[in-house]
Amino acid sequence: MGPKTQRVYETIRSWIEDGRYKAGDKLPSERSMCADLEIGRTALRQVLARLVSERLIKAYDRSSYRVLAGGDTPTPTEGEPWVIHGSRTVYDNRWVNLDLVDVEPPGVERFEHHVVRLFRVAVTAVIDEQDRVLMLWRYRFVPQQWGWELPGGIVDPGEEAAATAARETEEETGWRPGPVEHVTSYQPMIGMVDSPHEIFVARGAEKVGEPTDAEEAGEVAWIPLDDIPRLMSEGKLMGSGTLVALLHILASRTTGAR
Repeated sequence: MGPKTQRVYETIRSWIEDGRYKAGDKLPSERSMCADLEIGRTALRQVLARLVSERLIKAYDRSSYRVLAGGDTPTPTEGEPWVIHGSRTVYDNRWVNLDLVDVEPPGVERFEHHVVRLFRVAVTAVIDEQDRVLMLWRYRFVPQQWGWELPGGIVDPGEEAAATAARETEEETGWRPGPVEHVTSYQPMIGMVDSPHEIFVARGAEKVGEPTDAEEAGEVAWIPLDDIPRLMSEGKLMGSGTLVALLHILASRTTGAR
């Protein structure tokens, strides 16, 4: 999101958090919010889609939104964290770093814990007007299998993750995505691997050429979202980033997100 779109997102969120609009209340119409918040309808819908994905509001028809009830999940008190006494590098190259970290959990004797450190990556799910997602059919030698993946890659130093998401999509597929929207950040193997993943969604794309990344090349196809559950059950979706992004999209469809 750009600064203006982020400001509008924070404004609407504050309406809910401050109690201006309570559970079950209907938000103003898109036309009213566009005028009051001085934002275009396309950008406003990006904001509303994000609020839907966060389960703060629900879309009931083309331009009607209501506030959802607050979650019942408790927030436990944080306990005593592990003490980190230091670390030493065991192996390091341009792709991967392996450290031994001297840690001391509460009430447990200190020990050295292996930590694999990888680069931050961005993964993008591009959806078209026919409810299809842009994917690549690839072979991965580690699991020794073929499967469908979303485009994605390493965030270069000094590069915004959103820029990486758009760049990697174009390089790997030949399609230039529309504006990318950040969905979530997560760690796929939090116990031992430091590998930050940034997930993005884009609506629509323009064909600008052929893929230019030969190493990441694969068969490019638009896959119907209705086929995703079957492909998942058949084990044909590879990579946690692909699964997280697609599960988010499927969940958003069931809650009315566009």
